[in-house]
Amino acid sequence: MATKKKTATKRDPARTDVNLRAAIAGGQSAAEEVIEFRAKQRRQRAAIEKELAASPRGLDADARGLNTAAFIPETTRALFGARTSVGVLIAEGDSWFDYPMQDVLRLLEDKYLYDVESVAHMGDCVEDMAHSRGQFEEFARRLEKLLREAKVPRAILLSGGGNDIAGDEFAILLNHATSKLPPLNEDILRGVIDVRLKQAYASILSSLTVIARSYLGRAIPIITHGYDYPVPDGRGFAGGWWKLPGPWLKPAFQKKGHDDLTKNTQVIVQLIDRFNAMLRAVSALPEFAHVHYLDLRGTLNHDSTYKKHWANELHPNATGFDLVTKKFADVLNKV
Repeated sequence: MATKKKTATKRDPARTDVNLRAAIAGGQSAAEEVIEFRAKQRRQRAAIEKELAASPRGLDADARGLNTAAFIPETTRALFGARTSVGVLIAEGDSWFDYPMQDVLRLLEDKYLYDVESVAHMGDCVEDMAHSRGQFEEFARRLEKLLREAKVPRAILLSGGGNDIAGDEFAILLNHATSKLPPLNEDILRGVIDVRLKQAYASILSSLTVIARSYLGRAIPIITHGYDYPVPDGRGFAGGWWKLPGPWLKPAFQKKGHDDLTKNTQVIVQLIDRFNAMLRAVSALPEFAHVHYLDLRGTLNHDSTYKKHWANELHPNATGFDLVTKKFADVLNKV
């Protein structure tokens, strides 16, 4: 009896397009819900403003026709200087935008004179950002605040993805060292990065775009970024001792029997390259002509001198953040 020859199942490019379109549509729907909610909040605010307008003590000094600056001591004005800004930014993201004492946003404010409104939180995952209405509502609320002050953001900064694949989640991407398979599990890697994270990014970009267009009648430039190459040396935050965060990479390698730091570092290079390729692709979709992808690879050392730029397995040190932030400033100047 003749048997039918089995044919290999190939990925259908059209299916990928359908999934991305669904993610973009989901982002639009999420944005519309937020826009409707914020419209109700603004109507409530307008009613309260109307009531307060009749009260001499109900509005701030400027609203009563007074000069607020007159209430600031001369010593205070001398200490902080005059207001100087090259523009306003809104940021959504993870710990690269929200890190103790040093991060991209702090340097953009202190060194490059941007004013930054941030809804970034360390530990946030891209999937949480994509599917949490609360974060989009907070973004919309911050944008409304700026527009009431007649400030239009020059750009939206978006950072995320590291927490979706590092930490406890990282081990699932690895094959065991004794399996004789490549260290990275291609099937799982494709599902996590090329499907799940790609769709999450498409949804986030769609939501931010719809909210901006609803308020301004046009899109605001969005800057996405991939990460540079960290070294999985087992260093966590401030050493990672006791209950401090980290390490995020080395424990998974050890769990799967991979003990060679040099080889493990090359695995991370492959992973980061894969993530950057995904992010470049989703940022280049026709729907996102206003999105600018920033490639940070090669900014920080990942050879024997990597500790000059890296504080731990996932985060740059002060010198490293300074180098990274300069790349952001360069892109903002072009935008």
